[in-house]
Amino acid sequence: MSSKLRRRMIAVTGVIVIVIIVVMFILSKTTGARSISVAEAASGQFAGQRVQVTGLVADNSYTLDAGNLDFTIYDSEDPTTTLQVSYRGAMSATFGNQVTAICTGTITAEGVLQCTELVTKCPSKYEDSGEALSVSQLFEYGDSIVDVSVKVTGIVKANSTSSSADSTSLILLDPITSTELPVVFFGEPPGVAIDGAQLTITGSFNADGTFHATDIVIGN
Repeated sequence: MSSKLRRRMIAVTGVIVIVIIVVMFILSKTTGARSISVAEAASGQFAGQRVQVTGLVADNSYTLDAGNLDFTIYDSEDPTTTLQVSYRGAMSATFGNQVTAICTGTITAEGVLQCTELVTKCPSKYEDSGEALSVSQLFEYGDSIVDVSVKVTGIVKANSTSSSADSTSLILLDPITSTELPVVFFGEPPGVAIDGAQLTITGSFNADGTFHATDIVIGN
């Protein structure tokens, strides 16, 4: 083997070793969190440590300001003990009241979990609908869900459907609470907007209070 080829192989090997070290460092940062309960996190004994805490989002405890999401979680087995969480990053479309939140980050001296990784799971009562939200649940999310792609399910309100050359409009009704959601579907009319029909609609909720649909299917 020539000296030139040997030097080249050494250089390549060195680059590979560096890449492996960097990858291992990143993995240690993302997975090196200790799983603890809400009560343990709230006790203060883990201040300054990287932890992972799982809890339910307390009703109406969340605020979204300039991309910073603040909310409170609690353990279903101990609802009286809570933990304040502060998260800045991309928020899941399933975030909202009673959602299971898996929060990874560092607890400050003030007892706030500065979350860097947030995973949410839809409440079990919505799982049978393929994680589609009811109309009432959609509105509970408030501004936090504006322009976020989600699924919503409900029934078509009687005599609420109208079509034009480029769009179809209807009102989706929550059969339990009678909450109404105006829906607009742009494009070829889907042909499933029958009064009383159960629909599952994919799209995004707009600031004007209208849900812009990208896909409509009958049933859930």
